[in-house]
Amino acid sequence: MKRWGWWLAGLGMLISLAHLFLHDPEKGGFLSCPFRVLTGLLCPGCGSQRAVHDLMHLRIPEALAHNALLVLSIPLLGLQYGYTLAFPQAKPPSARNRVVWGWTFLVVGWAILRNLPFWTGTGY
Repeated sequence: MKRWGWWLAGLGMLISLAHLFLHDPEKGGFLSCPFRVLTGLLCPGCGSQRAVHDLMHLRIPEALAHNALLVLSIPLLGLQYGYTLAFPQAKPPSARNRVVWGWTFLVVGWAILRNLPFWTGTGY
């Protein structure tokens, strides 16, 4: 991607985050999850907009209730990134099969767990 493409992508992300900071997704005005609309089930990302909004307003318990996987993944992804910066010659964690498979099982497990009938913290 050309350098101006990265700047446009960054600007788009900044505008999106500003919009999400200023407008509460619980009050509407945001797109619904297509997976939830089609199946009635929660996808692993359902509640992410509300969770990010709550995180930006430092409401951690509410963010965890909306999407715990997203909230708990942020520090883990930060650790992965920090490891890559600390050891630039080493193979990054994201290139290792066990890390990729670990994240895959985590996300799929979260998708299954949050749709089980006994689960009370659906985050929705």
